[in-house]
Amino acid sequence: MNLLLDTHVALWAITDSPKLSSKARDVIQSPKTTVWVSVASIWEIAIKHASGRGDMPVSSQTAVHYFQESGYRFLPVDVEHSVAVEDLPAHHQDPFDRILVAQALIEPMRLMTHDTLMALYSDTIIKV
Repeated sequence: MNLLLDTHVALWAITDSPKLSSKARDVIQSPKTTVWVSVASIWEIAIKHASGRGDMPVSSQTAVHYFQESGYRFLPVDVEHSVAVEDLPAHHQDPFDRILVAQALIEPMRLMTHDTLMALYSDTIIKV
């Protein structure tokens, strides 16, 4: 399975956060799962970490290092992903979350998130 992690889930996975359920951790660590992190998530981490927000515990550079060590792959933002955002219902207004949903739907991939609003977009989104 190709699994795209939303930004917070990806950070929880690399920081061994108790916020990540054991069920979610099992899916991420399964040998049948290829884990992806969007370049948009790296951008989100960089912006929010630089602003001093407490919900970004590591810098983007540190996050990239840990994602690479964990064997995660990076998903670039393509033109098709950007265009697909326009057709998404207005369930969610966060541009980072909307691009992740669009990427997951276009590729296609399963998207793992903790965000209830993101889960409204498709039954292929895994809410943890």
